[in-house]
Amino acid sequence: MTTGEPVLAMRGVRAELGGRPVLRGIDLTVRRGEVVALLGANGSGKSTAIRSVIGQVPVSAGEIELFGAERRAFRDWWRIGYVPQRTTAAGGVPATVTEIVSSGRLSRTRFGLFRKADHAAVRHALELVGMADRARDNVEALSGGQHQRVLIARALVAEPELLVMDEPMAGVDLASQEILAATLREQVAQGATVLLVLHELGPLEPLIDRAVVLRDGCVLHDGPPPRAVGQHALPGHDHVHPHEHTPQRTGLLN
Repeated sequence: MTTGEPVLAMRGVRAELGGRPVLRGIDLTVRRGEVVALLGANGSGKSTAIRSVIGQVPVSAGEIELFGAERRAFRDWWRIGYVPQRTTAAGGVPATVTEIVSSGRLSRTRFGLFRKADHAAVRHALELVGMADRARDNVEALSGGQHQRVLIARALVAEPELLVMDEPMAGVDLASQEILAATLREQVAQGATVLLVLHELGPLEPLIDRAVVLRDGCVLHDGPPPRAVGQHALPGHDHVHPHEHTPQRTGLLN
């Protein structure tokens, strides 16, 4: 069990979306060097929880601290790498793989001017996710798994201390899952702290230190990953099935 200082602390966090309560008093601490998975059924509040951490969802009550500072006073955003749920990386705007990844490095530059070290960081991030050979390609030409790798490279290029990832494996082919797992394994070996939303543990299971299971916006379980996830966590499991229409395999995830 890690005893590092807290990198993220959520205390009694509540949030609403469209007037509907989504988080109902979340308490969560992630310490330096930990890999913590947020699990739960669709609608349990997983994505809202991590979006509240980075300021995309306003908090109606409670406190969030990042690296010991209140979130509203936190300024060192380069210390956090965020990977959203997979979308079109360029948002419909023509852009190359290098341009998208480079955008993640801007927080480390002075006045947006890239030095030799910045260009090297972009190349290294692309190599980490196995996309160096597609550096000049338009992102619109990429597969779903390749898109996801670009989003992860964009998060890694600033060399963050905390990685926050929202369903990085969802809808991604097995080959890309394994590349992403290897990339994450390397980051963890170098001391990165990771908080990620997952539907299934899959190839990331060996990396997970703790699982926090949410249900109806509350923490149901905080501890070792529930073994009852079982078949649900196998790498070959279908990652795009509609969970809300199928019975859950464990009471922890209901």
